[in-house]
Amino acid sequence: MKRHPQILKKEKTALLVIDIQERILPVIHEWETVVANTLKLINGFQIMNVPIFYTEQYPKGLGGTESRIKEALSEAKFYEKITFSCIGAGNLFDDLKSAGIVQVVVCGVESHVCVQQTVLDLLANGFQVNLAADAVSSRRKFDFETSLNRMHSNGAEVTVTESILFELLEVCGTVEFKSVSKLVK
Repeated sequence: MKRHPQILKKEKTALLVIDIQERILPVIHEWETVVANTLKLINGFQIMNVPIFYTEQYPKGLGGTESRIKEALSEAKFYEKITFSCIGAGNLFDDLKSAGIVQVVVCGVESHVCVQQTVLDLLANGFQVNLAADAVSSRRKFDFETSLNRMHSNGAEVTVTESILFELLEVCGTVEFKSVSKLVK
């Protein structure tokens, strides 16, 4: 039987963590949930040996990545940017393509600015985007909800952290499954 082509596959997927920075987080709607679910994604991707990339928007003004996330990202590839979209983050899009990545899982802030512009640019460049709706947010709930609708209507797969992790796992009963299951409990 045939599986749906939008289902994530480890060998062609990467995680992109966008601008979860110290100075903006305190004003982000439900920021604690964004951080918690981002950490689950990072740890799950590391368990499954799936590549991770992350960005910081103008760190001189917005500070660095939130400390727990930064620590978890120690092995991830970092890109600094001043553009809102990650298309302007150095060679990020080229690096994704060079690594054979066609499915990009996205999390970060703010959903209606940097995340949305990045998602639209990823889609325009032929990537499938899976947006972790429980790991993105904005300062205002209305902006967050509106951006989710816009990204979805333009082709992004809007889903949640646990769905993403279990799609990548495919099967239960493995060592990876047991480790990832502990993360989501």
